[in-house]
Amino acid sequence: MELGFIGLGHMGFPMARRLIEANNRVVAFDTRAEALDRLVALGAQAASLPKEVADLVETVMASLPSPQAALDVATGARGVIEGARVKRYVDLSTVGSQTAVHIHGLLAERNIVAIDSPVSGGVSGAEKGALAVMVSGPRPDFDILQPAFETIGRPLYIGEKPGSAQTMKLANNILAATVLVATSEVVVMGAKSGLDPGVMIDVLNAGSGATSASRDKFPRAILPRTFDYGFATGLMVKDVRLYLDEARALGVPVEVAEAVGRLWEATLHDEGADSDFTSAIKPIERAAGVTVGPVGQRPWSQP
Repeated sequence: MELGFIGLGHMGFPMARRLIEANNRVVAFDTRAEALDRLVALGAQAASLPKEVADLVETVMASLPSPQAALDVATGARGVIEGARVKRYVDLSTVGSQTAVHIHGLLAERNIVAIDSPVSGGVSGAEKGALAVMVSGPRPDFDILQPAFETIGRPLYIGEKPGSAQTMKLANNILAATVLVATSEVVVMGAKSGLDPGVMIDVLNAGSGATSASRDKFPRAILPRTFDYGFATGLMVKDVRLYLDEARALGVPVEVAEAVGRLWEATLHDEGADSDFTSAIKPIERAAGVTVGPVGQRPWSQP
């Protein structure tokens, strides 16, 4: 296939690399020359603007950090919307349903099909081609693109309604955000009482308290104190805020999500937007006066 790819960040680069390795022709753009040069070295063709990508291929994919970036790339000046050849725009970003519907409407005026396709699975999933790929849009276009989606992960067709894949992604991410801070609170409580955090994680994973955080994030990035899982705190806070906005607009209860949101806002304030999202445990540790891990070491109380 001939594909455009815009946005070569932590998630976008490995997805674009896998598409090249699967013998697709990839025309790429990123605002950072070093990221673009790395992909060109792997076989991509460089473009100087989103519009140029859309001049050269019929399908443009994008992995972008914010709703505003997605809107600018898709519909802004010298954006995909001005491309001469593009027929479909695939947004792999998490932007929320309102932004997705807005982009869909603007692109439709130019006879460009908008396909929402947010992904879940983190950098590791992107590297391995093991992402959950949530897709909403016309079924015929999904069928055309299914080989590309299967190159980056497992495609899951949500439906025709614009923005529905975005709603599904926000539901997924608020649960991921919740279990990470909830598991952090529980492990900090145990550490404060004198339990070994590594033993706690083993017990949780053997019982009914297992979560994606205890199975993956704690062993990989929290107990070793590396905090290098590969997803930024700022991006998680963005996703939590988008969920809250959408849930409130729908008139559904948000008591749990609001409490989770406060914990993530505290992490953003204390650790910064660029910190790894596994750093969410740190404000909880400071409040309790205890540090969790590393594995095999007893927790120690802070003075």
